[in-house]
Amino acid sequence: MDEKSKIIRTWKGWTTIENATIYEDMLINEVFPTVKKNGVDGLEKVSISTKKVNDEMEFFLVLQFDSLKSVKKFAGENYEMAYIPDNAKRVLKRYDKKAEHYKLKGELIL
Repeated sequence: MDEKSKIIRTWKGWTTIENATIYEDMLINEVFPTVKKNGVDGLEKVSISTKKVNDEMEFFLVLQFDSLKSVKKFAGENYEMAYIPDNAKRVLKRYDKKAEHYKLKGELIL
């Protein structure tokens, strides 16, 4: 991947319906503010989407970084591995072990 291209990182995790609000609040008020406080300035945007599937809530996260270097600062050299803080693991039923990465080619604002 080009070191200077913007990178989109996607990941999915599942929680119980009861824990969905707790996890969403954790993402908004703890996880990503802590990431920014820890100096990951290249994290430009986080989108949180959910879908109820039977008795679970699926979370689909889309993170936009300014470069692969910023992704590595966020997730480490083994950046394909999922980044899941311990407190988040306690409310998730299951989650993808790896994140997907894409080079951002463009955006259309319509």
